[in-house]
Amino acid sequence: MIKTKQEVELFLSHFGVKFDVWGIFYLDREKNEEALKLLGITPKARDEIVRQLKSDDYVETLSTDYFDEMWVFGRDMEGTDLYIKIALGQPNDRTICISFHIAEHPINYAFKQEI
Repeated sequence: MIKTKQEVELFLSHFGVKFDVWGIFYLDREKNEEALKLLGITPKARDEIVRQLKSDDYVETLSTDYFDEMWVFGRDMEGTDLYIKIALGQPNDRTICISFHIAEHPINYAFKQEI
């Protein structure tokens, strides 16, 4: 499902506040760890990348058995597309990052203008 740009901006605002208060939990997945090593991204730099996501980075919103909404974003890291999937998580708890790895397929951004 594709959300409006305003819905994405509202989500990112809520996500940012919750991230600042409660922090973030990264799912321990092999391909997430491999991407960090391959691209030389430190955990602190990963936090900054996730924290600085913009509506132009938005791809889509997914529903899952575990989360009502998982928000998918992409980010170009020196010519390599990252696939980032985040959620607000439970109330009064950390935000969640399920995926932070090199994209396995081309990313189709919802709002980013082609150059």
